[in-house]
Amino acid sequence: MRLGSHPRTIVTTTPRPVALIRNLVSRTDGTVKIVRGSTFDNADNLAPQALVELQARYAGTRMGRQELYGEILDESDSALWTRALIEEARIKPENAPPYFRVVVAIDPAVTSGEGSDETGIVVAGATPDGHYYILEDASMRGTPENWARKAIEMYRKWKCDRIIGEANNGGDMIESLLRQVDATVPYRKVHASRGKRVRAEPISALSEQLRLHLVGSDFSQLEDQLVTWEPDSDKSPDRMDAMVWAVSDLMSGSNALRSLAAMADFCPSCRLPVVKKTKFCPRCNTAIITPSP
Repeated sequence: MRLGSHPRTIVTTTPRPVALIRNLVSRTDGTVKIVRGSTFDNADNLAPQALVELQARYAGTRMGRQELYGEILDESDSALWTRALIEEARIKPENAPPYFRVVVAIDPAVTSGEGSDETGIVVAGATPDGHYYILEDASMRGTPENWARKAIEMYRKWKCDRIIGEANNGGDMIESLLRQVDATVPYRKVHASRGKRVRAEPISALSEQLRLHLVGSDFSQLEDQLVTWEPDSDKSPDRMDAMVWAVSDLMSGSNALRSLAAMADFCPSCRLPVVKKTKFCPRCNTAIITPSP
């Protein structure tokens, strides 16, 4: 696509509202030509029974507007998040507070082929006032060794307290892989005893209360999953799952620990708790920024 006087690409797709499709459709520079068509425009090339089955499955539904008529639906009516809520709670990295706990969660893919699901890897932090912050989405598609190394890279980068692993698919494999990379990493495995919707609803409620914040704007794929995943779907929202596991673990911390954390300030670099109004961290000499009352 870098050769010739006028390189061209033809893309045909069901227009899921992912960032790439939205970007292409929004272009006004004349480099993109959009041709729309419905399933019924292609009826001559489809088996009559196939059309009957598609209509039975999707007719009269919001998903049918996407799958049958090629409409771009920016959000799902049944999704647990909206872009407006996400945007309202978003904060700039320079405005992020110091966190008293930070974790990285893994939602592992079962296979590692080119068409496999991604492995969700999300870092989240918490402050004593009951607010939660999504710090980085490092989800990826790769071998188990690759995603284990990536998770530990995030653990070290963000000075996390522990790694959380969803063990329904990976079992003890996750811990074994992590120990091969770093035998000292703190790890806790969690089991999905409830459905995705039940697990995600309390985290969605935090967004409605403006207590769940994305730190920065580099979360386009995670945001697409949040606003398009339908609870009754059989699709696996790996990034969303990892985020839910991370925040759920932060929410499960003891009230005693949270109360003690509220009595201290935290170093924004090493997260050492220090006496309130301390100006410099005694461990790393970083200036302590006291939150505004």
